[in-house]
Amino acid sequence: MSRTADRPAQGEALSRAVWDVLAHQGLEKLTVRAVAAAAGCTTGLVMHRFPNRRALLLHARELLHEKSRLRVEALEAGAETPREALRAVLRQGLATDAETVTESVVWVGFLAAAVSDDELIAMHRRNNRSWRERVERLVAEAAPEWPQQRVRSVALGLITMAEGAAAFAAADPESYPAADQERMLETALTAYGLGS
Repeated sequence: MSRTADRPAQGEALSRAVWDVLAHQGLEKLTVRAVAAAAGCTTGLVMHRFPNRRALLLHARELLHEKSRLRVEALEAGAETPREALRAVLRQGLATDAETVTESVVWVGFLAAAVSDDELIAMHRRNNRSWRERVERLVAEAAPEWPQQRVRSVALGLITMAEGAAAFAAADPESYPAADQERMLETALTAYGLGS
């Protein structure tokens, strides 16, 4: 990557490299040097944008949040009913294809790094709270007659099921294939009275 390349293209290439290193090499391998190698540039160029490993982690988590946000907004907009929107949004949180498996690996890696870092865990909590608020809103729209406490409990149960399945599938995709995860989601929605 040339130093004379335009800044937006450099930024995108570095973002892809951060994501690729974290997703394919793991948290322990996420270093400025590894990102430079993945991006085909110098460590100096990486350090100009990401001065340390922590900056790389923060950027990876923001990328994950932004990718997920854009996808769920599109899914919500394309759904014909509140229940379809809820199902589609929760389904994208599963690890059912290469992209969502990679995202699950990044999410788990970030969580592991965030546990002992106040700034990282604050970012993680903020993004997860935003996710919970979205799912609670979708549950309330899908079951407008429910009291708020039931909405919150059901949303938490659905989030826990989806994220748990995604985490297990990221680590052991053979034991948690996409079809099984999707059946788990349908079973949970039906059990909560939110099936189609």
